[in-house]
Amino acid sequence: MRMLINVPETVVPDALRGMAAAHPELTVDVDRRIVVRRDAPVAGKVALVSGGGSGHEPLHGGFVGPGMLDAACPGEVFTSPVPDQMVAAAAAVDSGEGVLFVVKNYTGDVLNFDMAAELAEDEGVRLAKVLVQDDVAVTDSTHTAGRRGTGATLFVEKIAGALAAEGAPLERVADTARRVAESSRSFGVALSACSTPSKGGPMFELPPGELELGVGIHGEPGRERRAMMTSGEIAQAAVDAVLEELPSDQPVLALVNGMGATPLLELYGFCGEVHRVLAERRVPVARTLVGNYVTSLDMAGASVTLCPADEELLRLWDAPVRTPGLRWGV
Repeated sequence: MRMLINVPETVVPDALRGMAAAHPELTVDVDRRIVVRRDAPVAGKVALVSGGGSGHEPLHGGFVGPGMLDAACPGEVFTSPVPDQMVAAAAAVDSGEGVLFVVKNYTGDVLNFDMAAELAEDEGVRLAKVLVQDDVAVTDSTHTAGRRGTGATLFVEKIAGALAAEGAPLERVADTARRVAESSRSFGVALSACSTPSKGGPMFELPPGELELGVGIHGEPGRERRAMMTSGEIAQAAVDAVLEELPSDQPVLALVNGMGATPLLELYGFCGEVHRVLAERRVPVARTLVGNYVTSLDMAGASVTLCPADEELLRLWDAPVRTPGLRWGV
């Protein structure tokens, strides 16, 4: 495989150095592997901290900034960050109003964030946690007990980040984050396998002419493999899978997400098919976000995430945000 890297062992620190050069509005600690908004801690504001294995960019470091996260902790590729990173991040951004940990449901992430929460609380930080487990494809998988955390992480970080920016207390920010996490559902499809720098080749075998329905963001197997389908057929399968667990006539937020190697030309075509299926199911779409946001290195494919949204959630979604990976209203 041809990759734009130096050596596999330095992929993450090299990326962090590049991030620091491109985004002076962030403080990037390459040695401790922490990305923090430069003006942190922000007085009078609950701080949001998230993190996870690298390879899903712009999640999470690309979502650090006003209106979203205060800090992110990148681990090695597809590997959880360690508790020391999370404790240091919490200390760097805590203004005294408390810290919310946003955690994707993967065993390593859950264990390490739980340990970090205990350590941070021992140091006097008030903490709350929200667990994101939105993938409807499978109940248990290679890296999880329960559902995997995927695209809904973006919804949680954006909406909770907007509420925190308004000065809401920790309990309200955490409750709203949990409401978004618990009501969101996702389903992903892989058209090709992803390749990690350490392996230098595909993580799994996907024969020519086949796709994986329900793939995880680390290449975990999904529900089944099928012969290649059209964009409309894939949209039908993905939306049907989500709506099986999310029956709603309420307007939804829709994320049409690329897995890393899917061009916008294809994603916008797929978005049109997703809207068509939702219209046939009489589900109104209030807002749509299209792009590569919760990725899996160089995997080709897409995922669909839906979240029912009332007026408050729509207001928070529309609130200004200024991060490397998401920006509007400013």
